[in-house]
Amino acid sequence: MADTKREIERKYEAATGDALPDLTAVGGVFAVIDKGNAQLDATYYDTPDARLAGASLTLRRRTGGADAGWHLKLPVADGVRDEVRAPLSDTVPPYLSGLVRSRIREAELVPVVRLRSSRDIRHLVDADGTLLAEVSLDRVHAERLSGGTGTADWTEIEVELADDGDPAFLDKVDKKLRKAGVIRSSAPSKLSRALEETAGRPEPTATGKRRPPPAPAGHPQPPVTAGDHVLAYARAQRDAIVELDPAVRRDVHDSVHSMRVATRRLRSTFRSFGKVLDRRVTDRIADELKWLAGELGVDRDQEVLTEHLTAAVSALPRPLVTGPVRNRLRTWSDARRGGSRSRLITVLDSERYLNLLNALDTLIADPPLLKAAAKDPAKVLAKAVRKDFQKVADLVGRALDLPPGHDRDVAMHEARKKAKRTRYAAEAAAPALGSPAQALVKSMKSLQTLLGEHQDSVMARDALLELSARAHAAGESTFTYGVLYGRQEQRAAAAEAALPQTWRTVRAETAI
Repeated sequence: MADTKREIERKYEAATGDALPDLTAVGGVFAVIDKGNAQLDATYYDTPDARLAGASLTLRRRTGGADAGWHLKLPVADGVRDEVRAPLSDTVPPYLSGLVRSRIREAELVPVVRLRSSRDIRHLVDADGTLLAEVSLDRVHAERLSGGTGTADWTEIEVELADDGDPAFLDKVDKKLRKAGVIRSSAPSKLSRALEETAGRPEPTATGKRRPPPAPAGHPQPPVTAGDHVLAYARAQRDAIVELDPAVRRDVHDSVHSMRVATRRLRSTFRSFGKVLDRRVTDRIADELKWLAGELGVDRDQEVLTEHLTAAVSALPRPLVTGPVRNRLRTWSDARRGGSRSRLITVLDSERYLNLLNALDTLIADPPLLKAAAKDPAKVLAKAVRKDFQKVADLVGRALDLPPGHDRDVAMHEARKKAKRTRYAAEAAAPALGSPAQALVKSMKSLQTLLGEHQDSVMARDALLELSARAHAAGESTFTYGVLYGRQEQRAAAAEAALPQTWRTVRAETAI
């Protein structure tokens, strides 16, 4: 099994032969404890074209020290990484290779660099003996294993915050080190420095020709045309899906929802800007995005509905809760669950999912641009956004003309979906259109929230009818379900009553 540790650290340059500076005067430090020396031997793995390094990911197999094993480091913020650990084995653990699947796809992971370090370790502790940080002096020898033939040697200081420590403590250590003449390292990790310093002569390929080291990932040029703007937004959503993949596999809070939103944004982009990107190409990808969103949504909608109903039951005065309502709700919810963690991981490991990621890469690299893509974004994008907004207007107008009931519920739900699509289109257009598009994003979000309240009440009422029928069949009291149903009707009525004024405000604020 793998476990995860949040790693917060800073790295500093050190001259060969240097010793660790005296850190006893750092605020909060009671003692500096010598923990001896450790000999570390780490082999880093990547694809031949350095896909992990390009994404600031590091995967290594290390022996020596207190945490020997496989380590995958995932960037969180500057100086902050999540280190996922697995026991030592001869090959890359499947769980770790799965966490980088969205990056490597079908490519092979091969050894690229070997780092051997002699580490002098000190613990900074407070008056109670509690560890504040670990400071180490590392004398590193790097050897290139593929992609080059060079070697390199350097010495560095590493300061790692203790688990659950206050990051502000690192500032205190930093101040002391700077006073001692120590400067921050320009390399974010040992691997990045090793790759830079050991590139050397490119190693021969199978044909005998020298293969150049992989070029660093470039940054897209600022958008100019309508096509540039649409592709920039699409690229951001593609990147979000790829970057969220490890978090979804690790069941990080809100990661599934965030990936699902990215798929929806992409689908909406393809539909809204069909005059920019050829839908004969994007429709096929949109179908696959819909499939992925559906797989991500298995159980999610049910969980949200169950949480809402559970909270509604808890909010009732005790005399209004009759019968085994909570048990009934829990049993009903469990019976409706159709997915599992293993099912979702199977989806993310599937050929279909990897083909979707490859198709997105191809679309970004070689986009199916139409004639309008080369035109002025202010005109092309504004026209597309106005078209989406008009669809929202038509649906809201229809809902307002209908009496309360099923048809109005449907119209409001359709308006909500179109409001979401218009919001995403305005997000894509905002860099080109400025404040009018930003204002539309805000107003569509407000409208979407109101219409979402209404749709949630519709879903809740349908669920309460089903729960009531099951309770009745079991000979249980249905009184509480009736009370909850009435409250959901009031919730829907409040949303419907607020819609006319909300819509007038939206119309007044829309200037596209």
